[in-house]
Amino acid sequence: MLIFVRLIERITGSVGLIAAWVVVPLVGATVYEVFARYVLNAPTLWAYEVGYMAMGTNFLLGMALTLREGAHIRIDVLYSRFGPKTKALVNLFGYTVLLLPTACWLSLHLWDYAYGAYLSGETSGESAWNPVVWPFRLVFFSGFLLLAAQGIVEVIKTLYILSGKPLPERAA
Repeated sequence: MLIFVRLIERITGSVGLIAAWVVVPLVGATVYEVFARYVLNAPTLWAYEVGYMAMGTNFLLGMALTLREGAHIRIDVLYSRFGPKTKALVNLFGYTVLLLPTACWLSLHLWDYAYGAYLSGETSGESAWNPVVWPFRLVFFSGFLLLAAQGIVEVIKTLYILSGKPLPERAA
């Protein structure tokens, strides 16, 4: 069980680092588009799609790391007053009733969505560049699959807290 926890947390960290670096081409494409449009009077055909795909990739691949680090928003009015075990119960409810069913369901359907786009050669239709969309849809699938896996890890860590056992090293 702890091997699974460490593996998923390592993957989550690595994918989160990749997600962070996706901001570089996003900024580069945006700066180039602004320069080309307003200085050269020659807007690009591709910057809009690179922008939304890079931003989407950053967001989707960063979800699991945000969960691992406890950085998702929560309403702290009551939660901050709870003790560790009550917080763990609230988290367990959220993970098992809300997060995991949603992330698993989305992963399953997003795989079909990506695979269907691959088989059909579907393109975006958003610009003259018109790239195929299956790689971006694969990012959707991967992001929610990793979110589900990290959700399982968070359930395991929450169960450790509820049982009174110390958390594993990285899982702390």
